Amino acid sequence: MHIFNRIKFRTPESVELEFTLAGIGSRAWALLIDYLVLAVILVVCIYTWITISGQVAEVWKDQDNFGSQVGLWLIAITFLLLFGIYAGYFVFFETLWQGQTPGKRFTKIRVVRDDGRPVGLAQATLRSLLRPLDEFFFLGAFLIIFSRREKRLGDWAAGTIVIESQTATASATFTISEQARLLYAELPNTADLSQLLPDDFAIIREYLQRRSAMAAKSRIALASKLTQQVAAIVNLDKLPEVPPDVFLEAVYLAYQHKEL
Repeated sequence: MHIFNRIKFRTPESVELEFTLAGIGSRAWALLIDYLVLAVILVVCIYTWITISGQVAEVWKDQDNFGSQVGLWLIAITFLLLFGIYAGYFVFFETLWQGQTPGKRFTKIRVVRDDGRPVGLAQATLRSLLRPLDEFFFLGAFLIIFSRREKRLGDWAAGTIVIESQTATASATFTISEQARLLYAELPNTADLSQLLPDDFAIIREYLQRRSAMAAKSRIALASKLTQQVAAIVNLDKLPEVPPDVFLEAVYLAYQHKEL
C-alpha cells in the first residue's frame, strides 16, 4: 500500500482531477462507525420482530404440525430480514448520499466509480452483497493493503474506488473578490448546493487556480461554460448578474462552507 496513494481523472472539459485514495485506516474507522449505527438499527428491528413473531407463534401454538412449520418460517424470515437490513444499510446510504454512509461522511471519504463518476444503485448493491466475503478472514483488508488502487473484492466487482472527500483547501493560490463573498451569502437561499458533487467542486477549484495562466478568450469561454453547467446542477433558475468568475468564486466558497 502506498501512503497517500493518488489517482487522476480527466473530465470532459479536459480538466485533470487528482484524488487521494482512502487508506485502510480511514476505511476501517468508517466501517466501525457504520457498524455501531447498524447495531442500533438491528436491535430496534429485532426487538420489534420478536414481539410480532411471538404473537404469531402464540396464535398457532395449538396447531401441532402447522405450528412447527410457522416457527421454522419465522426463523427463516428473521435471518432474511437481518441480512436485508445489513446489506440494505450500505446500499441505501451510498446511493442516497452519493457514495457515503454515516461512517464515510464522518471520516470524509466516499465511493466513486473507476472513472470518477458518482456511484449508482447497481454499484452500491454489488459492493454491499460482496461485503460478507470481504470480511471473511479479513480478505477485503488484505486486498486493500496490497492492491495498487486499494480495492476490496466488492470494489473490483462494482468498478469502484474509495477516495478522500474534497474538503476546503486554502484559497491562497487565488483571490476571492469581495463581490463573490457577498453573493456567497445569498447562494444557499437560491441554489440547491447539495447537488454539487466533489468532482464538480474540484473542477471549479482547478479553474480558479489556473485561470491566471489562461489566455483571455479561453478563460472567458471556459468560465461561461462552467457557470452554465454549475447553475444547472444546483437548480438555479436565474443566474445572478455578475461575471462568471464571480459566480464560480461564490459557489466555491459556498461549497467550502457546506463541507465544514
